[in-house]
Amino acid sequence: MAVPTRGAGALFPPHVLREYALIADGERGALIGPRGDISWLCVPAWHDGAVFSVLLGGPGVYALAPTSQRFTWGGYYEYGTLIWRSRWVTTTGIIECREALAFPADPHTAVLLRRVVAVDGDAQVTVGLDVSADFGAHPMQQTGHQHGIRTLHAGALQLRWSGAPAAHHRNGRLEMVLDIPAGGHLDLVLELGDRPLPDTVPDPDRLWDRTEHAWHQAVPPIEGSVADRDARHAYAVLRGLTSSTGGMVAAATTALPERAEQGRNYDYRYCWIRDQCYAGQAVAAAGPHPLLDEAVGFVSDHLLADGPTLKPAYTVGGGRVPDEQILDLPGYPGADTRIGNWVNDQFQLDAFGEALLLFAAADRHGHLDREHWHAVEIAAAAIEKRWSEPDAGIWELDNNAWAHSRLICAAGLRAIGNIAPTAQAAHWTALADTLVTDTTTRSLHPTGRWQRAPDDDRVDAALLLPAIRGAVPAHDPRTRLTLDAIRTELGRDGHVYRFRQDERPLADAEGAFLLCGFHMALAEHQQGRHVDAVRWFERNRAACGSPALFTEEFDVVEHQLRGNLPQAFVHALLFESAHRLARPWPPER
Repeated sequence: MAVPTRGAGALFPPHVLREYALIADGERGALIGPRGDISWLCVPAWHDGAVFSVLLGGPGVYALAPTSQRFTWGGYYEYGTLIWRSRWVTTTGIIECREALAFPADPHTAVLLRRVVAVDGDAQVTVGLDVSADFGAHPMQQTGHQHGIRTLHAGALQLRWSGAPAAHHRNGRLEMVLDIPAGGHLDLVLELGDRPLPDTVPDPDRLWDRTEHAWHQAVPPIEGSVADRDARHAYAVLRGLTSSTGGMVAAATTALPERAEQGRNYDYRYCWIRDQCYAGQAVAAAGPHPLLDEAVGFVSDHLLADGPTLKPAYTVGGGRVPDEQILDLPGYPGADTRIGNWVNDQFQLDAFGEALLLFAAADRHGHLDREHWHAVEIAAAAIEKRWSEPDAGIWELDNNAWAHSRLICAAGLRAIGNIAPTAQAAHWTALADTLVTDTTTRSLHPTGRWQRAPDDDRVDAALLLPAIRGAVPAHDPRTRLTLDAIRTELGRDGHVYRFRQDERPLADAEGAFLLCGFHMALAEHQQGRHVDAVRWFERNRAACGSPALFTEEFDVVEHQLRGNLPQAFVHALLFESAHRLARPWPPER
């Protein structure tokens, strides 16, 4: 698919990933760089075409920054929200830009709020707007201009930009310079929708008040964890990635490389069942917060609809993930631009086990109803029917009898068996015993630890999870020997790698997996090694930039983020670890 570009990438080159902030409203999300460049946004939904794609070398961008070329950048989130404040210290003063997507969201219309504040001294900022729908295929066209309000369209999208009286066309963009007196502020509101916009121009003060209030309602106070502020921020990120349908996208972006020039860049703007279960279980560790119900509802709905043919991932609307294709865009440095994902072709057995673990976690808070119980029975039946089939596994590789997949299903069966009626409990517990026995027979290494698969004797960091979730006891020799092997063979500098790819040093093959680092913290805590657990936790929660957003991988050599941003399940495991490490590990049932 070829799309035109107009040179925006040269004016707004990409930044390293740790410098981007996210604003999101559940239906879509935007990345903001240190120069105030909103370089990524898809409208109307996460998986739709981008209107701002300069992140991947496309033409669309919405930039706002001090006119002076000499300034330093910083920023922060307002506590418990995804309202971001870009902050620039210039040679003459301090300027902030309060930024958000209006919240709660309209699934059909994105509303971008930007409030420029002259914090110290007079402020002058330069603003540029280039809306280029569907990755640049449809440049914006102005249809009206009256009283500082511009109406435009870009393909099928309707646009309205208010608060920009002096904007003029230049190089395909609308540009202007704004002067704000010391202590003053100026609001810009950009609406983008696939349906006709309301007749009334929105009032920015009311939008800000509603957005601030909605965030405070959506994100609960967090107290008593080992990292309250970061845990609450992680919850806000998860809420920002979760649609009104209950579906949570794995990440806000596509095609950001995990390793330059290696072809490992994927589209994560979809809802993975496994990731959704991770998030729900993580939230349940703190309490019956709304994101637990959202996860249970989304996973339950798809089990009820698809049964044993459950797909690994769906769109936020519950649709099929489109097949992968490559766009004719330069891409983020080190990668091409890919949209869609081949995950439809995969069978991932562990998703059924994770679903049972999620449902059991919901039941502990009294949040599992009769309809959900029907989904429980479907998931358990799917495991019984399909556990002997090879699957793609947690890392979505070639089909095999992956030990992790089978053991996680055993964990899910045990967890749900603890709350099931007697007959079902006995049957599911016996099935769990069968899975553990078969895995022991086929995938136990001669040293006594778990190995990846019957024909793959390497250790895998994913094998930390079965004991954490209760497939086998914490004191079982298989658990302790696996933990020891992962710590020794896959742990480096306080981080954990998935598995050894080849004879190269671990860091030469891929980045450390932050998900695995937080799993290591939980595993050490389960063994009673609390100081070690906190060390792993602290090392991995530091693997981010100042906006405290995490990617899937972390380059421990260059201290850079790798992969799509932000990666939801990393934030979920930070949240869970922060709560579990603050109290003793619960006794085994």
